[in-house]
Amino acid sequence: MESQALQDPVAEPHGAEPAAAGAPPAVVPGKEFTRTCKGLVVVLVGGYVLLQLLPSSLDYLAIIPAKTIPFVWTVFTAGYIEQVLPGAIGSSLGLLFCGKDIEPVWGRKEFLKFIILVNSICGVLAFCFAVALYYVTGKESFLVTPLSGFHGALAGFLVGLKQLLPNLELPMCFFWKIKAKWMPFFVLCFSTIMAFIVPDSINFLPTLLSGMYVSWIYLRYFQRNPLTGLKGDSSDDFSFPSLFPDAMRPVTDPVANLFDRMLCARSRPSELALPVSDPAKASRRRERGERVLEERLAADHAADTEAPALGHSTAED
Repeated sequence: MESQALQDPVAEPHGAEPAAAGAPPAVVPGKEFTRTCKGLVVVLVGGYVLLQLLPSSLDYLAIIPAKTIPFVWTVFTAGYIEQVLPGAIGSSLGLLFCGKDIEPVWGRKEFLKFIILVNSICGVLAFCFAVALYYVTGKESFLVTPLSGFHGALAGFLVGLKQLLPNLELPMCFFWKIKAKWMPFFVLCFSTIMAFIVPDSINFLPTLLSGMYVSWIYLRYFQRNPLTGLKGDSSDDFSFPSLFPDAMRPVTDPVANLFDRMLCARSRPSELALPVSDPAKASRRRERGERVLEERLAADHAADTEAPALGHSTAED
């Protein structure tokens, strides 16, 4: 796994907002695509090629609500099957560019765990949503339309980037860029508008929205944060209202309080990330986080470089 450099906890890069006291060490964008992401790209492209060679395999890999009850495994496989070439290309590029920033911080095991978790839950929710739409509208198309794609995990990656690199500017088109912290809200608005303009695109909306919010709940309350060693991320910068503009707080604050009442009790109080007012304590906490992360990244990098060297020496013998 490629190592990722840490920013100086004192000197902030030009244009970046200063880190709050007690915040974990900042990370910078990755420079190289990881081997894990390249392997997953092979899976996505291979799934598309398989559908072109054996079109009937779609019935056994994608979610078709009318057939899901006998073919239950499709809720787990659908997230890795792209039905059209633009989808395969877009998902592959999104995986590579998001993964190079996220995987070096989370680690390979946690990165794969996140993808499997989000894709699986998105599959279940997409099935439930399609069945609900059928009962509401009476349209049988919701029961027979194949549902698949990696876009649920991609939406989750955007939430991960908001947590790790909120001020990273992501290119959209031409000279327009948007900060990572606003990407989830932008995708939410864009996908909702497209659902009304292009009726068929409503099939993608449940997966995008569920991927976004399932990933936020997991990162907010359950993931063991590799930067702090704490469970979840209780910072205000990653609260539910932070996913939306401040003008929407009258609506988002009650939802955030509901999440806290339901899920905060599952985290031990000693593990919650509390604000630190003493600058000396904040500095020591930041330095400990840096050392732990640097040691883990160095160990991963050494493991990746040791394997080829061992294979070469064996070949010479």
